[in-house]
Formats: sequence, C-alpha cells, structure tokens
Amino acid sequence: MSETAQKSGGLAGITAGTTAVCTVGKEGVGLTYRGYSIEDLAEKATFEEVAYLLLRGTLPTQAELAAYRDRLHGLQDLPASLKQTLEAIPAGTHQMDVLRTGCSMLGTLEPESDTHSQLDAADRLIACFGSMLAYWYHYQADGRRIETTSPEKTVAGHFLHLLHGHPPSDAAKRVLDISLILYAEHEFNASTFAARVIIATLSDYYSAITGGIGALRGPLHGGANEAAMELIEQFSDPDAAEAGIMDLLQKKAKIMGFGHRVYRDRDPRSDIIKVHAKRLAEQHQDKVLYPVAERIEAIMRREKNLFPNLDFYSAIAYHFCGIPTPMFTPLFVISRTAGWSAHIFEQRENNKLIRPTAEYTGPAERPFPPMDQRS
Repeated sequence: MSETAQKSGGLAGITAGTTAVCTVGKEGVGLTYRGYSIEDLAEKATFEEVAYLLLRGTLPTQAELAAYRDRLHGLQDLPASLKQTLEAIPAGTHQMDVLRTGCSMLGTLEPESDTHSQLDAADRLIACFGSMLAYWYHYQADGRRIETTSPEKTVAGHFLHLLHGHPPSDAAKRVLDISLILYAEHEFNASTFAARVIIATLSDYYSAITGGIGALRGPLHGGANEAAMELIEQFSDPDAAEAGIMDLLQKKAKIMGFGHRVYRDRDPRSDIIKVHAKRLAEQHQDKVLYPVAERIEAIMRREKNLFPNLDFYSAIAYHFCGIPTPMFTPLFVISRTAGWSAHIFEQRENNKLIRPTAEYTGPAERPFPPMDQRS
C-alpha cells in the first residue's frame, strides 16, 4: 500500500478488512450480495429472501421462506414498556432518533443471552422497526395507540399497513419491497464500518446497531433521500428546476442525491428504482415531481458529470407510496439492519480490534509553562 493511500482522507481507497457479504463498485458499477447481482435480486427476490441470504448465508427454499415470513410476522409486536418509551419521545423528534432510542430500549428488554442469540435479535429488529416507527408516528400525530401487528407477512406490507391503517396496494408494496432490497447492504459504508468498529470492542449487538443508526442519520450518508425530496418539491415545473439548480450550482451548493464515493459511472441501484418511481408517478398522474426529477438529473449530468444515486429516485418512489419525507431514512434503517447484522456476525467470527493510526499535525513537543508566562 502506498504512502499516499495510507494517509487518504476519509479512508478513501484503503482496504480496511475482508468480507464475504458484499461487493461494491467492481468495474465501476457492480453490486452483489453474497455473489448475487443486485439486478437479479431486485427482479426475482423479495426483501425477506434477501434478509435471509444476508443473515444466514444462503437463499431460502420455498419452505424456509414461508417459515421465515411466519417468524418475522410473529415478531412484529412491541413490549408495553417499549411503547411507553416511544410515547415519551417528543413530537418533532427526528425519526432516526426514534429508532435509535427504540433499538437501545429493546436491547435492555431482550438482551443477547443463551436463549436470545444475535440472529434472534436481528430478526426481531427487522420485524419490529416498522412497528416502532408507525407506533410513535400515530401516537404523536393524534394520540392513537395503534396495534403493532398486521395481517401482512412482508416487512414492506406490514409497515405500509400500519402507516396507512389499511392493506397497501400491490404496487406500493412491491416498490417498497424492491427499495428495501436495494438498501439492504453496501459493504464498508460509514454506518456498517461504525457497527463493525463497535462490535470489534466485544460490545453487544444492540450497541452496534444503535451506532449504525447514528452514523446513518447524517445527510452525507443516509439522509440524502430526505434532502432530495425537499429539493424536488421546491420547483413547480422542469424549467423552474433548470433555473433553480443552475443558481445553486453557481453558488457551489451541494446537490444531494448525486454522485457516490465508490461508483465511477453510475449507481446500479438508481437505474432500478427509477423505473419503479416512474411507474408510480404515472399511476398517480403526476405531471410535476417526476419531470422535475428528470430535469435535475439531466442538469447534473450536463454540468457536473454526476449521476443520481439510490437516494434520488427513492425519494420519488417513497412519496408516491404515501410515506412522509421524515420517514425516508428510517426506512433505510429497517432495510440496512440486515446488512449491518451480517457484518456484525462476520466481525465476531474472526474478530480483531479495529484501531487505525493517525498522522499528527499539531505542535511539536514543548515545555509546560507556568501560569504567569501564559498569554
């Protein structure tokens, strides 16, 4: 490894470990989960199959998938004391903080033990994070204490059912399911690396997931989908978007939802979700949001040679699923818990404390001055 690479800012270009979970950016574009391409998974699999693959290492058989869905369905409900904790979280709280707090509280109620393994904990969080989010949302919106179970046997369907209070459409359910697949894993991204650093200290599973949520909360990582939606909604038509984006670029403002640290040519996940975002927009007879998004994409390619990442068109897809914008990044948590957990398991299997070094840039060693000589 070169001296330059060793001192790379943000650890860019540095190989910080090995993993059998995921590949990102091969040939500038590729993404695979345990050897399966993201294109195949998005087209042919469901999120439950992907979660099973990430957590257990193999794709499930039909019988195993049915049993896994039954298992997750049985883990949807929340303990009474966790509901009380969620009720105490103030209205207006960032919804990532809601899941961070809910995760930490559940860790005290259902800690890892001989009878509650890390795999049990992962399944539990994947099943009930949507319940936490919807319960807090409805309680703070109108004081309702909703049931946190639903007839839905999929993670996507369960969340949409709790959010809207009725069975979701097949279109919305499938688009959200595909989104969860696309967000489920992405190698040593910031939140996954944070989770691995935490678990490498021999800390507990819930602490690592809580740390992952904290890292994902930042707009340079997980919050870009919310920022993208807020940007798109500013413009009344594509021409207004043209003028507005050009003005922002002239001011050197950062346009969220574009470019990626690893991908060079395009984000393969964006190509997939864009198709589904367009279909939903057409079903809703949208004449504004999707055209505005396409114009912004064209401007960014023309002016900055930047491509949209997964967050950009996911914002449009979530909007037409009737999901409030502050919930966009929390949905990322529900999905990425599968990937975080797979990395936690892997780190524990061959653990070594993660402790990089830093290049010191402060003053040289100097004598300690007495009080009367300080200025």
